[in-house]
Amino acid sequence: MLPSDRDLTEKGLARQGSGSVLLLACGALAREILAIRDANGWTHLDLHCLPADLHLWPDRIPDAVEAAVTRYRDQYETIFVVYADCGTGGLLQARCDALGVEMVAGPHCYAFFDGVEAFASRAEDEMTAFYLTDFLVRQFDAFVWKPMGFDRHPELIPMMFGNYERLIYLAQTDDAALDAKARGCAARLGLAYERRVTGYGDLALALARL
Repeated sequence: MLPSDRDLTEKGLARQGSGSVLLLACGALAREILAIRDANGWTHLDLHCLPADLHLWPDRIPDAVEAAVTRYRDQYETIFVVYADCGTGGLLQARCDALGVEMVAGPHCYAFFDGVEAFASRAEDEMTAFYLTDFLVRQFDAFVWKPMGFDRHPELIPMMFGNYERLIYLAQTDDAALDAKARGCAARLGLAYERRVTGYGDLALALARL
């Protein structure tokens, strides 16, 4: 049974076992990582997640990753950081280089779910798009609506989203309920709606290499 989004967001997730590789990941990716790992029987991969709400303060991500690498380094042959740049402006890559650990390539999870090259090729056509993943659809209120103050000041929506035209839901799973919720998120923001089924994209490829 997968953990609840509340657990992933507020507490992070630690699953220690006999694996020789530790996946040090964002809590927003836990469901997807566990699904990929378990579907392939990759028992050599263990998972430790940092709280997903670190994305509200991306400057804190490098220090949090370093603390976790330091804590677990002696227990594993390899530590792989399952974060992209995630708004750190290159600081996370520099920290991982200094620590001698690898990380997922790409600017953010939207890119590696969609495929980094494919995402980059569409960048010019999607400059006015706002993206959601499965996790962000489930946690829309906690990670978008309330942090941006829309629950208290809906008049901020046209100010902050006035230059957006579309909400693109990058779907990891084919889930009618999530599709309906994502469509509702678009309506709340006053945006046109588009759904693109990406599956796990480059994330699955990165884990396969381990």
